[in-house]
Amino acid sequence: MTRCIRVPKSEGERVRTALMDSGDLDLSARIRSDGDFLLIPITSDGFGGYGTEDAELDPQKPKPKDYRELAEVPDELRDVLPSSFDVVGDIAMIKIPDELLPYSEAMGRALIASNSNIRAVFKDSGVKGEFRIRDLEKIAGEGGSETVHKEFGVRIFTDPCKVYFNPRLSGERSRIAGLVRDGETVIDMFGGVAPFGTVICKHAKPSVVYSIDLNPAAESFARMNAEKNHLEGLRPMTGDSSKAIYDLPMADRIIMNLPQIADRFLGFAMDRLKVGGTVHMYKIIDREEFPPFKDRLVREMAERGYSISISDSELKTYSPQMSVYSLDILRTN
Repeated sequence: MTRCIRVPKSEGERVRTALMDSGDLDLSARIRSDGDFLLIPITSDGFGGYGTEDAELDPQKPKPKDYRELAEVPDELRDVLPSSFDVVGDIAMIKIPDELLPYSEAMGRALIASNSNIRAVFKDSGVKGEFRIRDLEKIAGEGGSETVHKEFGVRIFTDPCKVYFNPRLSGERSRIAGLVRDGETVIDMFGGVAPFGTVICKHAKPSVVYSIDLNPAAESFARMNAEKNHLEGLRPMTGDSSKAIYDLPMADRIIMNLPQIADRFLGFAMDRLKVGGTVHMYKIIDREEFPPFKDRLVREMAERGYSISISDSELKTYSPQMSVYSLDILRTN
C-alpha cells in the first residue's frame, strides 16, 4: 500500500508539479485514476490539505538520470558521449562530436527519455554571426525552438534559433539583482532578450533598466518578458550599444555580457558610468593571460582619464586552458 492524496483531475497537473518542486512526489509508484479524482503518491504525511489514504498503486521504475545510460550508440563510442548540455525552458541543446553525428537522433531520444522536463532536443553547432545566435538543428522531440525559461521567479520567453540567451548565467543574474540599490539607473549593453533586466526589475527596485541589443528580435522578446512578468522599469532597445549608450542617462551600473569582446567596449561604458558606479563585465580568456589582461584594462582606462578597481571571480571552465570570468569594475574617479 502507498500513501496518496486524492486530488480532483482538474487540479492534478498543478498539484503534481508542486509535489515535484517540493520533493514530496513518490516516484516509485504510478499515479492512478479513480473516477473524477487522481490518487497521487506522496513521500510525506500529507500535502496541501488534500485528503490522504493508502492505496494499491502500480510500481514505477525511476527514469535513468544520465541519458548516456540509454543512448543507443556503439560501445566503443560510449565514452565520447558529451556529459553536459544546455537546457532552456523545455528544450535541450547539445554539442555532438563528429564521430557521434550518425547517432544524433538516438542521443536526442535518450535525453528526452531521461529528462521529463525536456520536450525537444537540438544539435548545437555553436554561436554564429553578429547577433550571437546558436546554429541549431532539431534531432528529436516535438515542436519548435521557442520556449519559456524559468529562473528566480521570472519567466523568460526566448527562442535560441532567433536570439542569444545563456541559461548558465542565472546565478550571476541573481547576484547582480541583489547588488542593485533602489532608484539605480542600469544599462545592459548586450541585453539579448533582457534576462538580466527581467531578474533585476523583478527582485530589485531600479529606476530604469535599459536593455540594448543589435538584434531586433531580441527587443521583441524583451518587451514580451517585460509584459509577461509585469515589469514597469524595463526599457528594451534595438541598436549599437557603443552609440546608443550616449543617448541614455548616466548609469549607476552597466552590464557587459559579451565575453569574447566585451573589453573593447569598456571605454564607452566608462564614459556613461557615474563615479562610484560599477561595470559588470564577462570575459573568456586563457587563465595565464587573465592577470595581465586586468592590468591592461587599468592602464587603458587611465589613458582615457578614468581610475578603476577590479574584483573578479572565475565562473566556469571554458576549455582546458580557458575560463569564463566575471569582473566587477568600479569607477573611482
